Amino acid sequence: MVSIVEQLSQVHNSTAKEALERFCSYLPEKLNLQGICFLITELFGPSLIKLLEKHMNPDVVCHSIHLCEKRDGQPYCHLYPVPEVTFFTQRRITCLLRFVFLSSFIRRKLPYEDMDGDKFSVFPTLRGYHWRGRDCDDQEASGVDPKDGIPYEQKFCTESKGVIILGDSAGAHFHIPPEWLTASQMSVKTFSNLLEVVSDELDWPQFSEVTGFLNSTVGGWTESIYLELLRRNRCNHRDYQNLSKNGAASGNIQDLAESLARSQQFDKPAIVIFAMIGNDVCNGSPDTLEKMTQPEQMHSNVKKTLDYLDNHLPKGSHVILIGLVDGRFLWDNLHKRYHPLGTYNNKNNKHRLFLCFSPQRALQLSSILKEIATSEKYANFDLLYLDYPLKEIVEMWQKFGGEPWQLIEPVDGFHPNQIASALAAKIIWQKLLHDWPHVLQKENPFNKEIGRVFNTQGGH
Repeated sequence: MVSIVEQLSQVHNSTAKEALERFCSYLPEKLNLQGICFLITELFGPSLIKLLEKHMNPDVVCHSIHLCEKRDGQPYCHLYPVPEVTFFTQRRITCLLRFVFLSSFIRRKLPYEDMDGDKFSVFPTLRGYHWRGRDCDDQEASGVDPKDGIPYEQKFCTESKGVIILGDSAGAHFHIPPEWLTASQMSVKTFSNLLEVVSDELDWPQFSEVTGFLNSTVGGWTESIYLELLRRNRCNHRDYQNLSKNGAASGNIQDLAESLARSQQFDKPAIVIFAMIGNDVCNGSPDTLEKMTQPEQMHSNVKKTLDYLDNHLPKGSHVILIGLVDGRFLWDNLHKRYHPLGTYNNKNNKHRLFLCFSPQRALQLSSILKEIATSEKYANFDLLYLDYPLKEIVEMWQKFGGEPWQLIEPVDGFHPNQIASALAAKIIWQKLLHDWPHVLQKENPFNKEIGRVFNTQGGH
């Protein structure tokens, strides 16, 4: 935020005080976000303004007003080159303005906007229909063909299947808009969707590779397994569930599995994609190797989840285990590029990455998933394994004339972006068609008839 204020003052040729007030004015008035921002201005504004007007960089400012801290045994945290004169004050005060991580405060602490307890909602956010199909009117009678009295579902929908993802932040499609950190593009419009984005935990499942259904507003385009299933069979309308969560890993996935809404007795089978592609290796611990999931832990965690699914999925379902990602791709393609905070004057260091990936451990854990897929058998679903198609995604994008770095989220430098998600959906779908056609039902011969009777079925 200090970087943004500094750059706003440069973009608009204004004082630091005016830039700070300008930033606050851009925030939505709902929930008094502007008022909170102006309160923070009152608390920290004088010191911040004084330091910025002396041309101190944001690292200096943050440490000087004690919003950044130096941990024992660790180097100073800084985004910009360290100044020649050291003047940081060592004080252990927790950072107040962890704006980017606001989602962790509300993550799964807010209730579903669900009126009838079936976990489906008529509201988009707060784990509403951005995450799983929009709720239907439970009081409405089933549609019946007046010509013969046969229910439409019975006539048209004998082989439909839904899609469900148990995933981490990549599965939820984590994305922080770069314009939030780009002073030259900033205006009142920039933060107009702030509350919606935060109430979706900084995730965009409505554009994701598995459950995306809306046209993307964050660049690229939307392709998804759900949309392919819907094109193949219009009876799959709204039959998607994104049970992903930022920070999810094999060890804490049980609560996601338990939020599954699927009746073994009354619902159609489902295609479940298990995609914990990063957090079993990448973690926030100073000793990342120590905290990485061990192979035996991975085996146990996944087996528990699969046992749960076997007791809750309808017979004839499918579970696809997705392998972990080799994180070297991030370093190879980002370490020489500027972060959005540095694009205005190119004066900060290049992307700073948490180098928490171990290619060896990722390969080891992927091997565990592959071994489970080949050795374990379940009553209600078959089990398949698929490597995360990173190589294929890059090759496809390069054929379009793109470069690998364009496939990574620019703000966090960690997640697949909208282009990568769309390409992944296309590649996985082709894999299903070619290698595992039994997972997909045949194209519904009644699609045109369904369209004639229901039109768009009320949209999403």
